[in-house]
Amino acid sequence: MRVLIVEDDKSIATNLYDFLEARGHVVDAAADGVTGLHLAITHDFDAILLDLNLPGMDGMTLCRKLREEAGRDTPVLMLTARDTLEDKLEGFSYGADDYLVKPFSLREVEARLTALHKRHTGRVTHRELKVGELSFDPRTLSVRFGGKPVKLPPKAIRLLEVLMAQPDRVFSRAELETAVWGEPQESSDTLRSQMYVLRRALAAAAGYDPIETVHGLGYRLPATHAR
Repeated sequence: MRVLIVEDDKSIATNLYDFLEARGHVVDAAADGVTGLHLAITHDFDAILLDLNLPGMDGMTLCRKLREEAGRDTPVLMLTARDTLEDKLEGFSYGADDYLVKPFSLREVEARLTALHKRHTGRVTHRELKVGELSFDPRTLSVRFGGKPVKLPPKAIRLLEVLMAQPDRVFSRAELETAVWGEPQESSDTLRSQMYVLRRALAAAAGYDPIETVHGLGYRLPATHAR
């Protein structure tokens, strides 16, 4: 996942950043509300960890602006020392998706972020995806490339769906593994084997492989395919 941490407590932010990065996530951070809102609007994150007491702009205001003014539906997990029901209800009313009271377990933070991301991607409408000569119908799980049907196993179909949902975006190995298997895999061979099946099938259908390997970073599906 790509996660944005908006937290002014340096020790908390550092612990979150180091833990999530070590787990294979791509992490960015902001120490104040204004910077946090700017990053949340100008970049595509899978989830946001948001503290309430922030300099410049508090977390409630940031969340409201993100939802109402920017129209972004990025999942937000609020982090706060406030633990009353009224505080939680207020957070939800401003657009938060989940609420975690300090102190918290780093493993629980990751588990909640993963759950939020899964629910968020599951809310995507079942519309047909089209990228260049590629098309995918999530209702029938049918794939066509260059006008020809492509037969793929379930994991390869899910892998293709993730790439097609965000053309041009570079996905890390951990992001793809989490999206397909629910968590990062111990061996890179698991993803590599499914990626090989997918790319071979696409190349057989249209005569070329549209997926790019971004060395040292991951994979991406360009919006404009190059033969």
